[in-house]
Amino acid sequence: MTKKTEKAKSMTEGTVVSDKMDKTAVVAVNTLKSHRKYLKKYRVTKKYKAHDPENKCKMGDKVKIMEIRPMSKGKKWAVVY
Repeated sequence: MTKKTEKAKSMTEGTVVSDKMDKTAVVAVNTLKSHRKYLKKYRVTKKYKAHDPENKCKMGDKVKIMEIRPMSKGKKWAVVY
């Protein structure tokens, strides 16, 4: 008998860059990467649409987002309060 194991949900931190949509916040996440050959470090920014059911997030807020089931084509993250 095998147990059904639940995959750990990934969480990350970012800054809210847009709160104009209803129940959705756009969160920019910065990561530091290193070039393979030259080893220079550089910053990469990626934007995620996150579900914000209470519309609490405002532009400039630091928030944590958690991966969830897809809610729409582009919204696969949720804001953790």
